[in-house]
Parts: sequence; C-alpha cells; structure tokens
Amino acid sequence: MSDDGRCELVLRSTRVITPEGTRAASVAVAAGKITAVLAYDAEVPSGARLEDFGDDVLLPGLVDTHVHVNDPGRTEWEGFWTATRAAAAGGVTTLIDMPLNSLPPTTTVDHLRTKKHVARSKAHIDVGFWGGALPDNVKDLRPLHDAGVFGFKAFLSPSGVDEFPELDRDQLDRSLAEIAGFGGLLIVHAEDPHRLAAAPQQSGGRYADFLASRPRDVENTAIANLIAQAKRLHARVHVLHLSSSDALPLIAAAKREGVRLTVESCPHYLTLTAEEVPDGASEFKCCPPIREAANQDALWQGLIDGTIDCVVSDHSPSTADLKTADFATAWGGISSLQLGLPAIWTEARKRGRSLEDVVRWMSARPAELAGLTQKGAIAAGRDADFAVLAPDETFTVDPAALHHRNRVTAYAGRTLHGVVRSTWLRGERIMADGEFGEPAGRLLERNN
Repeated sequence: MSDDGRCELVLRSTRVITPEGTRAASVAVAAGKITAVLAYDAEVPSGARLEDFGDDVLLPGLVDTHVHVNDPGRTEWEGFWTATRAAAAGGVTTLIDMPLNSLPPTTTVDHLRTKKHVARSKAHIDVGFWGGALPDNVKDLRPLHDAGVFGFKAFLSPSGVDEFPELDRDQLDRSLAEIAGFGGLLIVHAEDPHRLAAAPQQSGGRYADFLASRPRDVENTAIANLIAQAKRLHARVHVLHLSSSDALPLIAAAKREGVRLTVESCPHYLTLTAEEVPDGASEFKCCPPIREAANQDALWQGLIDGTIDCVVSDHSPSTADLKTADFATAWGGISSLQLGLPAIWTEARKRGRSLEDVVRWMSARPAELAGLTQKGAIAAGRDADFAVLAPDETFTVDPAALHHRNRVTAYAGRTLHGVVRSTWLRGERIMADGEFGEPAGRLLERNN
C-alpha cells in the first residue's frame, strides 16, 4: 500500500521475482508506482483491480541500454514506433537509444532536441538517450550532459557511418578528461584500429575469413588501453558488447584495482557460435564478431562471476538489402530486441542458471549502469514496469512474427524457451499476446 492507503491495481503470481528472491506475492500499484509487495493471499483493497497470473512469472520490465533506433534519418532501418513495439513484445519496458545511425547523430543539444521531437509521440515504452563523443565535439559534451543524456558513446575504430567518426588516442584522452570532469560516463566500442588494419582482410562469404579479420586481440588491445586511460583520469567507463573472453582477466584485474569499469555482453555472443554460422549468412554479422563455442563458455563464466555486469541487445538493424552474402561489405548488426529475454533464458537454463540471474543481468544491472533508480526491480517505490513470462513454454522464431521493421534475424528457426504473455508500463498493460495499446512511453533524462 502507499502511505495514504491508495491501491488501484494488484498483480498476483505464485512466482514474483523480487530483489530478495522469488516468492508467491501480490504487488500493489497506485499512480504508476509499486506501493507494496504483499503476501500472496493479501486482501485486495476495495476498488482495486486484481490481475492474477497464476504460475506465470512476474518479473521487472527489462532495461535495454544498447539499442540503435536509427530515427530520424534512417527510419527505413528501424524507427521509434517499431523498435518500441518490438521491445514491449520482448518484455523490455525501458531502452536507451544509441547516438548514431540516426541522422543527425545525438552529438549536440540541438540534435538531441530533434531526436526527442521525433520519439515523443511514437514511444510505446520509456526511452532515454546516449550522447556521442566525436573528435570535434568536446565543447558539446557538458551541455549534452546538462540536457539529460545518460552518457556518451565513442568508437575507437571506424563506426561504419561517416557522420560518426572514431576517436584516436589523444581525442579519447580529451573527451574522457572532459567527461570525468563533470562525473559523466563514457561507453566505448573497443576495437583497436591498428590491430584491425594488421588483420587479414578478405571479401567473400566465408565466415571463417570474417572472423579472422577481427581477431580477439583487436578487442583485448583496445580494452587494455581504455583501462589505462580510465585509471589515470579516474574516469568512469563502460565496455560495450564484449565478445573476446581473453579480455576477462584484464577486466577483472582492473575492477580489483578500483578502476571505475563496467562491461556488457549481448545475447548473440552468449547464445550463437561461430561454428554454426553458415557461409554467406550475414544476418550473423556483427562487430565485434560472434566467436567460437569455447570462447562463449568463458563469457558465461565471466557473466556468472560478475566480471561482465549486464546483458543488453545491441539491436542494430538495417534493411535486408544491406545484409549481402559478402561478409566484408554486409552491414554489421544483429536484430534481437524482441528476442533477448527468451534467447538468454534458453541458454541460462541449460547452464543451470535461474530466472533471478537473468533479471539481474537484463533488468537490475542495466538500470544501475544508467542510474535509473526507479527501474529494474519489483520493490516499493519503483515504477510499476513488469513482464509476465511463461518460462517453460517454447516457440520457434518466425521472422514474420517479429515487430522489428526489418525482420532479418540470426535467430530464425531457433526454438526458444520463454513466452512473454504481457508487458506493463507504470501499471498499464501495453502489450498482451502480441497486441499493443497506444504509445504510452515517456522520454527519460538522467537522474541528477
């Protein structure tokens, strides 16, 4: 109950995932907030509506801090309307949009305003924004921070789009010093350009050739250099989409030394393997690449022991024509915004992990990364954001059933555990069995 005794809605399940564990409970909601987590058989207050989910699992809505919405400017690739519907279908209630692949990129306050204007009427879930750190926009970083972006993305190697160039070592140093000066966060695509240039580059459809073109040392070197700079400047940094397990000892050592470092990985690195990628199947292409099964096993160990902090999608779609059969020229990105929860849950259960683990990796920790203190847990005072999951039911991924604008997916034909029955945002059901209400998402700013 709220302090004044108000309760508008009670959500009941025999399996509610809370920070204290999974238990049978009734969750009271008023004015879009969780007001109490009560005993399962608690009396429903007069005037409150009861939603009883039986044995389906009630879990906090997922928080995905790595999504390329590409809107405005490349809306034929995705867009806020389609991305946020796909997110809701997958149990995601909050996403943070990456600053690039949209035109303009989110690298000035004016560009941020443009993006917000486009997103405001299209968002089915809550949406926040990362800013971008470019070689020539150090002066724009503090104004973007003051305007509420959650941090700043930088590339250390070419991004794939001309309007978002990478930072060299000196430019990274200047941007990182500026961001550290106001207590901000730099999130980094960590691949070393010199190691990339030295790797064998070969066109064609052989996945083995593409994998050889981006060896693990490309990531390892960039991460080592980033750690050194973060340590020297006492800066807060986050490594994006880790795929090289060889970097885990470096990361663990830096954390032990007190470097302000966090790390994410993604469903495709944790559920797909290089050995199963067919030649010419560029729906599997991403940068850094999907690696071997033994590497994946080590990534899972890093996730389990906390070296890797969270799991987010890196949803990076494109039109189908850009996914050519030549791995050298095909667009690099995996579309998984709708499928992340069942993909990770399917693999986690094979490895003896629980849904509580999945919630920690995909809801609580991404919320912590972004400072979203109102998200990421079923607890009094948090936003009433939920996903209702049938964890033992299976489905086979049919691209035609996805809500992404372009339905190219590396998961086509895979059988996954975990069907999202419904998704709730601030106590309102926004998706039920693949049907959606009107856009109800809010545009979020960083909590000061």
